[in-house]
Amino acid sequence: MSWIWEEHPSKKIIGEHGKELEGKRLVLGVTSSVSLYKSIDVARAIMKNGGNVTVVMSEEATRLVNPTLFEWATGNKVFHTRFGGEGGHILLAETHDAMAIVPSTANTLAKLAYGIGDTPVVLTALSMLGSNKPVLVLPTMHKQLYDSPQNREVIKKLTEQGVIIHKPKFEGDKAKFPEPWEVVWHLTALLARGKDLKGLKVLVTAGATREYFDPIRFISNPSTGKMGVAIAMEAHYRGAEVSLVHGPLCNVSHSIERSVEVETTDEMLNAVVSEMRIFDPDIIALAAAPVDFKPVMRESTKIKSDTPPTVSFTITRKIIEEVTLRRKEKTVLVGFAAETVEEKKDLVAYALQKKEKYNLDIIVANNVGRKDIGFASEENEVIIIRDKKQYEIPKTKKEVIARRILDVAGEVAREKMR
Repeated sequence: MSWIWEEHPSKKIIGEHGKELEGKRLVLGVTSSVSLYKSIDVARAIMKNGGNVTVVMSEEATRLVNPTLFEWATGNKVFHTRFGGEGGHILLAETHDAMAIVPSTANTLAKLAYGIGDTPVVLTALSMLGSNKPVLVLPTMHKQLYDSPQNREVIKKLTEQGVIIHKPKFEGDKAKFPEPWEVVWHLTALLARGKDLKGLKVLVTAGATREYFDPIRFISNPSTGKMGVAIAMEAHYRGAEVSLVHGPLCNVSHSIERSVEVETTDEMLNAVVSEMRIFDPDIIALAAAPVDFKPVMRESTKIKSDTPPTVSFTITRKIIEEVTLRRKEKTVLVGFAAETVEEKKDLVAYALQKKEKYNLDIIVANNVGRKDIGFASEENEVIIIRDKKQYEIPKTKKEVIARRILDVAGEVAREKMR
């Protein structure tokens, strides 16, 4: 494959952020949506996570962005003219692991659904599907076009054919390109685990809660919601139906359609109990950090700043206790033990006590006394415990930890269904 240049300077970034895609080759299909400039960020993010990217562009896309830019970004030849006797589309399908068409126009969606391979992008996608390789498509267009009966029928047909649709971000009258990291995460989960959680329902809690002692002041903790959101997103990308109940999130976004935002611990508890009844989850992951104490009295007006207040606290209702009482036998319950300890043995001991107390199937233990992991960090280091098995996950991104948690939870869920 002379068109893949292993020593190209742009490839120095490969593996900079992780190795989840190490050894993987991906085809990036680019069509003529005006958001195609974001595809460059997708290509670079794939590379930073260890992957290698080959770009295929439609002729219309080359009128918006010169192929040379993608060649610079990936370090590989860009295909943008009709394939000829070289059979480039066949070679790409044989040598690459997956394809992502990001962005895709409505025209490309329709051609792919009905097998009209008259563009390099569609022809390559058809060849990938014929080789049983995953194809992910991100439609971007005006919402009026996205919602047209014809386009919805095309998307339905593609889904039935096994094409994976990454839903766009809807803003105003546009179906827009989401954050590039979302697309890369979806691809990573797809290549790592496929749709192994399809058919399961996963309920996740995320973030801190707040308990106010006057209209503007509250007690809380540093949780940003990153871990819970990571579990929800990972489950979604692996085919599960997901419900997310979360407190205020700090610099953390998500694209989970079924979500409930709450603020206080009681609100989170009520939302979780409601979702247990209506959503009927197979897996519940209690990754939130609800506040354990709340003021006995809440002032109706702001407490004056010139006199320090005396505040008495009472214990909040324990979400995990209520979930334990209401859970069905089939439900896999995942709890978290965030402790401040010096020794790993103490962390495990505390986690095992909590696991037994609340009859948890799985508990995830982490040391929040460390400043480099846990709360308000992109990374964590955990011990996942189920039965007599312990899985130590060294310091890594929370997305990777979410993957391992769901591996174990999915395994338990399948065992309970037998």
